[in-house]
Amino acid sequence: MIRSMTAYGRAKAQVGGKDITVEVKSVNNRYFDCSIKISRLYGFLEERVKSYIKDRGINRGKLDIYITIDLMDTQGVTVALDEAYTKSYIDALCRLRDDFGLRDDISVMRVASNRDIFAVTRPEEDTEGDWQDLCCVLGEAVDSFLAMREAEGARLCADICEKKAQLEAWVPEIEALSREDTAGYAAKLEARLRQVLEDHELHIEESRLLTECAIFADKVAVDEETVRLKSHFRAFDDMLLANEPIGRKLDFLIQEMNRETNTIGSKANDMRIAKIVIDMKNEIEKIREQVQNIE
Repeated sequence: MIRSMTAYGRAKAQVGGKDITVEVKSVNNRYFDCSIKISRLYGFLEERVKSYIKDRGINRGKLDIYITIDLMDTQGVTVALDEAYTKSYIDALCRLRDDFGLRDDISVMRVASNRDIFAVTRPEEDTEGDWQDLCCVLGEAVDSFLAMREAEGARLCADICEKKAQLEAWVPEIEALSREDTAGYAAKLEARLRQVLEDHELHIEESRLLTECAIFADKVAVDEETVRLKSHFRAFDDMLLANEPIGRKLDFLIQEMNRETNTIGSKANDMRIAKIVIDMKNEIEKIREQVQNIE
C-alpha cells in the first residue's frame, strides 16, 4: 500500500493521573528523521518513542512529535530552579538585547515561559508505568497519523496510475510512427546512395546497398527503447502492489523512463514522434513530483 510522507495525527487523554497530549506531523524527506519535543521530566521516554515509531513501519519522512504530559495530582511533586541553566539563559538574553539594541522586556514571566529552567521531581518514578500511559495516547495519535498517510497515498496512487496509463497509450503510437520513420529513412537513404553512385559511375552489389541502408536506417528505430519502457511500466505496477516503502525505487524507475524517452527523442526524425516525446517528458515530470511525496 502506498503511503504519503505528509500527514498529521493528534490524540489527547487522561491516563494514570496524567493529562497527555501527543501530536505527530511529517513532511517529505529523503531519509527517516524523527524529532521529539518532550519535557525534561520525561526525557527518558524519547528513545522508546522513536523505537515505537519505527516499529509501526514509519521509515521515511521528517517527523516532529510533540508530547505534553501534565500531572493531574501534584502531591509530592517538587519544582526547583536549575540555577546554572537559568543564569546561562538570562545571560544569553541580555547579550541578545545589548548586541542588537533590542527593547528590554526581560521579565520573570518571560523567563519562566522557558520550562527548562525548572527541575521537576517526583518522590517515586515508575518509568515503565509512565511509558505504558504515554503509549496509549501515542498509539492513538500514530493510528490517526497513519490513516492520513494511507488516505493521501491512495490519492497519489490514483493520480500517478492515471498518468502512467497515458504514457502507456503513447508507446504504441510511437512504435507505429517509428516504423514509418524507419522505412522512410531507408528509402530516402537508398535513393540518395543510388544517386551518388550514379553520379560517380560506381557500382556495388544490390544486396550490399540494401544491407548498408538497413544498417543506417536501424539507427533511427526505437524498438529497444519502447521494449524497455514497457518493462518499466510492468515493474511500476509490481511496485505499487508491494507492502513496503517504495518511494526511492519508484524515483529510480522514473529516471529510467525519462532516460528511454530522451533516447527516443534523440533518435527519431519524425516531428510527430518529437511532439509525443515532449508530452511524455512533461507527464513523467509530473509523476516524478508526486513520487517525491511517497514513503
